[in-house]
Amino acid sequence: MVDTPPIMSSSHDAHGGWSRHVRSEGPDMRRRVTLAMVMFALAYLVIAGRLVSLGLTDDGPGRARLTAEDMVAAARPDLVDRNGKILATDIRTDSLFAEPRKILDVDEAIELLSSVLPELGDRTTRKRLASNAGFVWLKREITPAQKHAIHRLGIPGIGFLTENRRFYPGGPAVSHIVGHVNVDNEGIAGIEKHVDGQGLAELHQFGFAKKETTLEPVKLAVDLRVQHAVRDEISRAMERFQAIAGIGIVLDVHTGEVIAMSSLPDYDPNDPVQALEKDRMNRATAGVFEMGSVFKTFNTAMALDSGQVTLESTYDATRPIRVGGRTISDFHGKHRVLTVPEVFIYSSNIGSAKMALQIGREGQKEFLTRLGLTSRLETDLPEVAKPLVPSRWSEVTSMTVAFGHGISVSPMQTAVAAAALVNGGKLIPPTFLVRSRDEADALAKRVIEPKTSNAMRYLFRLNAEKGSGRQAEVEGYLVGGKTGTAEKVVDGRYSSTKRFNSFLSAFPMDDPRYVVLVVIDEPKKAKDGGGVTAGWNAAPTVANVVRRIAPMLGVAPRFEGGANMHLVSY
Repeated sequence: MVDTPPIMSSSHDAHGGWSRHVRSEGPDMRRRVTLAMVMFALAYLVIAGRLVSLGLTDDGPGRARLTAEDMVAAARPDLVDRNGKILATDIRTDSLFAEPRKILDVDEAIELLSSVLPELGDRTTRKRLASNAGFVWLKREITPAQKHAIHRLGIPGIGFLTENRRFYPGGPAVSHIVGHVNVDNEGIAGIEKHVDGQGLAELHQFGFAKKETTLEPVKLAVDLRVQHAVRDEISRAMERFQAIAGIGIVLDVHTGEVIAMSSLPDYDPNDPVQALEKDRMNRATAGVFEMGSVFKTFNTAMALDSGQVTLESTYDATRPIRVGGRTISDFHGKHRVLTVPEVFIYSSNIGSAKMALQIGREGQKEFLTRLGLTSRLETDLPEVAKPLVPSRWSEVTSMTVAFGHGISVSPMQTAVAAAALVNGGKLIPPTFLVRSRDEADALAKRVIEPKTSNAMRYLFRLNAEKGSGRQAEVEGYLVGGKTGTAEKVVDGRYSSTKRFNSFLSAFPMDDPRYVVLVVIDEPKKAKDGGGVTAGWNAAPTVANVVRRIAPMLGVAPRFEGGANMHLVSY
């Protein structure tokens, strides 16, 4: 017989054995669990550290792509004219990129890509794709058709990013005002650059202007309707007079707002490479020129404001002035004594020179400085040139400056200074952004007395009635102004065949609201006759401009009282 342990005893022994085993293994199990948790934690830390390391590595593909997306996603605010018409806006476009580390066969990738974009079959593309970079651009701003074709090729490591691209609906119409951006949507010219300088660049830098961001539009002072009219008339004048360039400016005399500014030839900001061509520069603010007899406006205002000269003062213009080896004579001399109004309307160089001598060199220099004609113009537009002033202000210099020789300023400076002469005597800095009259008054500086301003308005109007500005007359609008026919300097000498013609005007002269300046560069005689001086080309162009823009600007024509209304009131 085999002795068999009692079942109860066996069960007890087994249970007791299990109990003893669990109690004996408990601390080891907890240690193993703890060790496993520590190992998992260490593994997690290693992985996390590696991810951070990759994220901080400049050439990591993930980091590179993220940086590129941040760079191209920046949005810009719309630019609109004073009536809300869009001048510049963002549109979406696709760009092509590669991640070279994911390219399986560089030669095959280049062959396929160049079948859609032939320019990608060059050595530069090969070098990019064969590199160890995480991200490289292949072509910015491709068409939807090109994207679709490349997408169908299914090339590993090739992808697309959606970017914000700047679009200018008006093309070249306001190019020198709005400016343009680079391929990264950063403003590099015009108001586009100004906007970046006012904080937009910082918003981009810190990521607060993503592609989905809606920014408030920036309202400009320009009136697109007026801008089109000015540009059209300048273009027609260039064609009619076979000129090489033309400028048109319309300035609000009470706010300093630039309502229109056109410099031709201009360029299409949708193709900004055109802006690099020399002939397409912004002559209105970035060019400086000897303005010729237009400067007699400032010379006359200086004399009248000094208190030493009145409208009844006279100057002997019987014979030319010979000084310092130079002879100062009149183009159409009267060869007699002239009153101040006659010096102005007959554009006498002799009378103007003697007027300047009477005030003196220091007085002349101080007055031109007061009008802002000897320093760089301060405004929102980045492209602003510094005037060229005489290094030595001699007596001869003073006489030639009186009629616009020996000093070069921008056309915009000329218009701004003229506005102060007709608005009651307040110099207001120009702006390409909207500005109220109260804001302008806070910035204004008195530069001449109101009575001097009244006298200049009288002379402007008189010149349009009886002087060289007769062809600027527009029925019902009391236009006034001063012509300027400046001989251009060629090879260090004044040319008798190349001229820089201008007409500086304002309207309506009994209560001026706008200055209009037109410049025609190197005009020829029109086929339908006439001369080559400013009275034959710049003046009638001003008349065409005023005739078109006055109704747009809400200036109603007045026919009662006739053209002599202002003269009688003066």
